[in-house]
Amino acid sequence: MAVLLLALPWASISGQTSAPSSTKTQEAPIPVHFTDVRKAAGITFVQDSTQSDQKYYLETMGTGLGWIDYDQDGLMDLYFVQSAPTDIYKPSHPLRSALYRNNGDGTFTDVTEKAGVGGEGHYGQGVAVGDFDNDGYPDLYITGYGRAILYHNNGNGTFTDVTARAGVADEGGWSTSAGWFDYDKDGYLDLVVTNYIEWNPKNNLWCGERGPGYRSYCNPNNYKGQKTKLYHNNHDGTFTDVSDKSGVGIPESKGMGVVLADFNNDGWPDIAVANDTWPNFLFLNNHDGTFKDVSLLSGIAVSEDGRYEAGMGIDAADVDGDGWLDVYITHLDLELNRLYHNNGDGTFTDDTYNCGIGQKAVLLSGVAAKFIDYDNDGWPDILQLNGAMLDNVSLYHSEVSYKEPLLMFRNTGKGRFEKTSDMLGADFIRPVAGRGLATADYDNDGDIDIAVNARGEAPELLRNDGGNANHWLEVLLIGTKSNRDGIGSVLKLTSEGVTHMEQSKGGMSYMSASDPRIHFGLGRRSKIESLVITWPSGHIDKLTNVPIDTIIAVKEGAGIVPHPFPKFTNR
Repeated sequence: MAVLLLALPWASISGQTSAPSSTKTQEAPIPVHFTDVRKAAGITFVQDSTQSDQKYYLETMGTGLGWIDYDQDGLMDLYFVQSAPTDIYKPSHPLRSALYRNNGDGTFTDVTEKAGVGGEGHYGQGVAVGDFDNDGYPDLYITGYGRAILYHNNGNGTFTDVTARAGVADEGGWSTSAGWFDYDKDGYLDLVVTNYIEWNPKNNLWCGERGPGYRSYCNPNNYKGQKTKLYHNNHDGTFTDVSDKSGVGIPESKGMGVVLADFNNDGWPDIAVANDTWPNFLFLNNHDGTFKDVSLLSGIAVSEDGRYEAGMGIDAADVDGDGWLDVYITHLDLELNRLYHNNGDGTFTDDTYNCGIGQKAVLLSGVAAKFIDYDNDGWPDILQLNGAMLDNVSLYHSEVSYKEPLLMFRNTGKGRFEKTSDMLGADFIRPVAGRGLATADYDNDGDIDIAVNARGEAPELLRNDGGNANHWLEVLLIGTKSNRDGIGSVLKLTSEGVTHMEQSKGGMSYMSASDPRIHFGLGRRSKIESLVITWPSGHIDKLTNVPIDTIIAVKEGAGIVPHPFPKFTNR
């Protein structure tokens, strides 16, 4: 059986939440519709798959995307990661990543050249956004095949490549996802980088049948895995590789996605990694610069039936309101997407069937996933982006398609889910070869919008229409003693007797970066009694009479402070 599985031509290359604690019955859902406004927004980027008849493993990965308010005008801008030429693929036009500035009127302007973040010649993969030097402007870390790039935000609309000086190039690695967090709580963001497999053009195998058109991308079990990297921030613009010293870089990995959050509620951030056909990782923070590998003991390493599945996208949320972060991991078709319930005792239980998801997506290849409260009812829903790894998958599995629709599993309360994708509009369920997935309230209207990067085609910008019929609050964190982004903070909101808990997390999804602002759906509750923020430094801000249906900025030690969050002047 093991030999048979290895021979199969599948090719997996494979926020912030806590639900409301309440005994109230679940409110009736409000109508929500998603509209693809990419063309009207002026976004012309097209992802190049670098497709070749040699089926280079690199080709099928796709690329990610990230939301970043690079100019700090209160509007989320959008960065698309691009591939590059290979030794056998020479495009007719230059390939570069693209940064689009949000104009605040429903349109975006390509500012890549001015900003200096095109990365031509770099076979990009993913993006992580974080203010690593606490200067108030978010920076860009771009993962990729062979090396990575760190762009420092100069605060004037331009970026500088500081990779060499910073020491985070990950030379020789195949970096996929990355995430920023402050693992030692010294007030500066550190960096986790997941790496994939030891593949190169010289060891590119022939996989699949020998008939015309049947060659396929190989299973990752044919290749040795690489190692996860952890870079410690030295506070001077440089980083030290502490991968082995910390314990994070010791086990072999085939990393696809990462989420950085506090899973055992001890006040210190931990690391969860989705691995491809390899045990998933859970590293718990020992508070001394090292981590304990509890992957197998926790139950998150494998499925309930003991299988290492094609882990790709990952996110964490408290789906049932018990105060502990649960974990969702996506997998390929003919596998299940797993929801692991946090038992609060250091263990997780595979809750996939019990929560109502079960086999509802068994014929889809889950690539990326993100917890969002798309209808603002106060419960985290599961958004999943899909797309098969094999462009000729139908030759092997006639019931499976290459391009696949988005999925939405609505949380009906207490961690029980129902599929609502077909209710969200034709644009939402239009099939794509999905890869990167990032969410943001890009128009500042109080509901969460979706950006998708698809393999070999134009992206999607799906505007949420209707989610703000329920009440809401969004919070931008500004750390002072803590890291500037406030990553690692815990927010406790009380509204009409209902308590919501949220964490500011790092990583999430698949090779992508989402809106850093913490989003609370309030349902029909129209008053917030208190908002308590526990910062990584240990400082606690207690706010009362907090406004609703608005975006606020909260500065550590100062409370709510002025900050622009303009509403769109035009749609």
